[in-house]
Amino acid sequence: MTASAFAEGSLRSQAVFREVMNALARPGDIRRIEGVAAPAALSPGAAAVIETLADYETPVWLDPALAKDAAVCDWIRFRTGAPITTDSDAAAFAVVGDPRALPDFSEFSPGTPDYPDRSTTIILQIEDFTGVPLTLAGPGINGTRAFAARPLPDGFAARLAANRELFPRGVDLVLVAGERLAALPRSIHLAGD
Repeated sequence: MTASAFAEGSLRSQAVFREVMNALARPGDIRRIEGVAAPAALSPGAAAVIETLADYETPVWLDPALAKDAAVCDWIRFRTGAPITTDSDAAAFAVVGDPRALPDFSEFSPGTPDYPDRSTTIILQIEDFTGVPLTLAGPGINGTRAFAARPLPDGFAARLAANRELFPRGVDLVLVAGERLAALPRSIHLAGD
């Protein structure tokens, strides 16, 4: 059993889980969560998401800067029991602290035809939900929805399009800025694609 950083334990964790699920069901909709105290390189919101979702059966991959931070690695292991992996394709979750250096989605598991749920969920720490908007369409969106986040890696729109072509396989993204989050699941596409 691992210790929880949440002030009210399971109730707080359930609230974060609910908001992540709502974000995945309503792509591009910005949700608010209560963050948790974590090492400086891990935002309070990203820490709350990883503490809520990860456990001893879900390997976590960290981008190079986070992987070098012993405090981040120790915090994740202690709070979740999750093993830290250097194999991005084996990761159930990937935590990326530098969005500009986000590896290509093909480096992560898209799941299999029989088990598309065995894909990687990428938790991407961003600065804020502003910038040049993308126009999202797909399940959970009535018509289209404008969505902006920054910074994002070069070619982000093309990555989303390539990820959608794999559907029902593909990675899911949870973008976190402070204590706000939004999700871009594999089911979305950019309007006009």
